[in-house]
Amino acid sequence: MLQGGKLDAASLERALRVQELDRQDRIGVILIRMGVVAERDVVDALATQLNLAVAAPTDYPELPILEERVAVRFLKEAHALPLHEDASQLVLAMADPLDTYVLDAFRLVTQRSIQVRIAVPSELEVAFERLYGSGKTSMDQIVGEVETRETESANEDLQQLKELASEAPIIRLVSLIISHALQARASDIHIEPFENRLIVRYRVDGVMHEVESPPRRFSAAVISRIKIMANLDIAERRLPQDGRIKLRIQGKEIDLRVSTVPIMHGESVVMRILDKGGTTLDFTSLGFDPVVLERFLQVLMQPHGIVLVTGPTGSGKTTTLYTALDRLNKPELKILTVEDPVEYQMDGINQIQVKPQIGLTFANALRSIVRQDPDVIMIGEIRDLETAQIAVQAALTGHMVLSTLHTNDAASTVNRLLDMGMDDYLLTSTVNGILAQRLVRTLCVHCRQQHPALPEVIADMQLERYTAVRPIMLFRPVGCVECGGTGYMGRVSILEMLVMSDAVRGLVMRHATAGDIRQQAITEGMQTMYENGIAKAVAGVTTIEEVLRVTREE
Repeated sequence: MLQGGKLDAASLERALRVQELDRQDRIGVILIRMGVVAERDVVDALATQLNLAVAAPTDYPELPILEERVAVRFLKEAHALPLHEDASQLVLAMADPLDTYVLDAFRLVTQRSIQVRIAVPSELEVAFERLYGSGKTSMDQIVGEVETRETESANEDLQQLKELASEAPIIRLVSLIISHALQARASDIHIEPFENRLIVRYRVDGVMHEVESPPRRFSAAVISRIKIMANLDIAERRLPQDGRIKLRIQGKEIDLRVSTVPIMHGESVVMRILDKGGTTLDFTSLGFDPVVLERFLQVLMQPHGIVLVTGPTGSGKTTTLYTALDRLNKPELKILTVEDPVEYQMDGINQIQVKPQIGLTFANALRSIVRQDPDVIMIGEIRDLETAQIAVQAALTGHMVLSTLHTNDAASTVNRLLDMGMDDYLLTSTVNGILAQRLVRTLCVHCRQQHPALPEVIADMQLERYTAVRPIMLFRPVGCVECGGTGYMGRVSILEMLVMSDAVRGLVMRHATAGDIRQQAITEGMQTMYENGIAKAVAGVTTIEEVLRVTREE
């Protein structure tokens, strides 16, 4: 600093005399306290001296890191904040990078190497207040810090709302909602303003649960904060908007897919949680039994044709397609996908995000990628006849096409395509197989309780077909700490796989009913979703009630 002209010799000498009287503080701290130099100058000089990087304000995380392993009080006393973590390293912002005790403590807790960045004390304090707020983490405590002012007026000042959404308590409130959702293993966060209250609900294992919510008057501020994080226009409240939030929490990459729509009393916000590290691309883990998997791989490994995965929204179709792509992903194959949106990024696969607002629709993108000489094409969803016709043309010209469709079962998919306007001869010559699926909740292995099946249940559901064990036993959910008292933890697919055989093709050409096609597939060995679910219930994976909740026997 002397060489750079930031500090004169006389001021340095005065500071050194003060340090002799109080040896607890470092010289840089004393210079700042005396007002001789700016704290940024001291940080830059220290960074140059120690050859370390300076933590920028944007480096501080959106949500706390190591929150469950490091006490807030220790962080405050140590003047340190974790910035980023991965499997081998922790990046740590420190006001005093020479504090070896703090460094050793973090090495011990994380068992990782520590990369230090020098923190500007005032920026560190702002980040700490935003993340922890003097250690207060409950919703009631955070709400108590926010000014009790109305924010719901239709004519409210936009700048005032933006400032409120950027205040530390509102930021922590939104962070708390997201972190609690992750702890609860939620797949979606729903924030819904009504006339007298704001409702926050999490979808856990496919079932909605209402949780503690902020007061109604914070609705606009909370929703504006989410829109700011997702780079959406907070001034636009009359039209739906879609965006994305990227976070890194406890070493995991988390994407939040944000959707807002205008409703009677404000805007409804839904955040779909996409955990990049939490998706297992393994057929067995997804619920594929050996027989179903063999039938599915039989059609997947053919050189060309169409493989369809069907089911309602949120039934795991996309995950099944990604698992199939992972199986096909080899250096000798070129794979292209057209998706809306791209949920998970995969190495070695060219993924295209549909943008209808600029004319990049499924159909337009498909026309272009066929000229890219791909071996495998994945279409996020066949929504109209135009997309279906291009998919058929791609299959006829030697490509393997994977896609999804919204139908109730495998057999009715054929009628859906015919109703859409697809020619029957094209359908029979291109579609190799149709997989239909649903998701059922799996029993918590820590607390599930075994009990003998009632005789009338055995007779009604023909349970003897599914196991040779006698007496036949079923399981019921109980609830414990591990599963949050629900009795269930995670979900698994129940499936039916229709292979397009010559007999089925003949029925399609005669425009047979879905029931006739289904019966022919069963004759050829297809296990229905209902039967697949009952088999999983008898095996203790789920319950009869869960299977009946998502499917029914025809």
